[in-house]
Amino acid sequence: NKQNRDLTNVGDLIQLLQCLPKRIRDHLESQPDLEALLEVVLDLGRLPEARFAKRAIYLGDQEVTQLQLRYVLNHVGEFTSDNRAGIERTLHRISCLRNRKGQVIGVTCRVGRAVFGAARVIEDLLLSGRNILLVGRPGVGKTTMLRESARVLADEAKRRVVIVDTSNEIAGDGDIPHSAIGRARRMQVSSPVLQHATMIEAVENHMPEAIIIDEMGTEEESKAARTIAERGVQLVATAHGNTLDNLLANPTLSD
Repeated sequence: NKQNRDLTNVGDLIQLLQCLPKRIRDHLESQPDLEALLEVVLDLGRLPEARFAKRAIYLGDQEVTQLQLRYVLNHVGEFTSDNRAGIERTLHRISCLRNRKGQVIGVTCRVGRAVFGAARVIEDLLLSGRNILLVGRPGVGKTTMLRESARVLADEAKRRVVIVDTSNEIAGDGDIPHSAIGRARRMQVSSPVLQHATMIEAVENHMPEAIIIDEMGTEEESKAARTIAERGVQLVATAHGNTLDNLLANPTLSD
């Protein structure tokens, strides 16, 4: 299973590279630690940049052009209201920057990977049925652990799991979810403002034993989480913050 997962990650990374202009792609493919790539940043009029786990480099000495940005946009999925897109049946997240006219002037291509065993440290809590909130700053691996938690609950614990996937980051872009979530089901959300309503809909319509939700950030989502807990459904979620104290001081999430 681990070998299959590794091969899937390699295939997904190849698909991301194919969405980049050839000159930038060639620079990336020459890097010895390509498997440690975290994200590629392309901003109009600036040098393209690649960020790895332990370093960051420029991909050549030529500034990003509008033509190169258009190449990327033509090779990824449709951007939603939160300025995020993906690549179908992969875990990558493409985010864009827009100017005041709404034109895209920059993109961040964030690599998504399925990491087998990422939820091992909390597996006893998962299997106990307790509600879990993963707290941390962006980029520390909360979503990766959340994705693996969904697989563990669905495949190993044989529970009915529904993922509320607002940005298609947990289960990948497109209508067919990524194999990394196992037997878990995925509900897509058309707009972030509807995330809390979809959380309730998941409970009322699909009889889950566990609900998975990424990036809780509003008071409505906090109330929906309380409703889910009161109905006896396990909730596994993430929120931004360095410590629990950060959330307690956040008026929208303190509940």
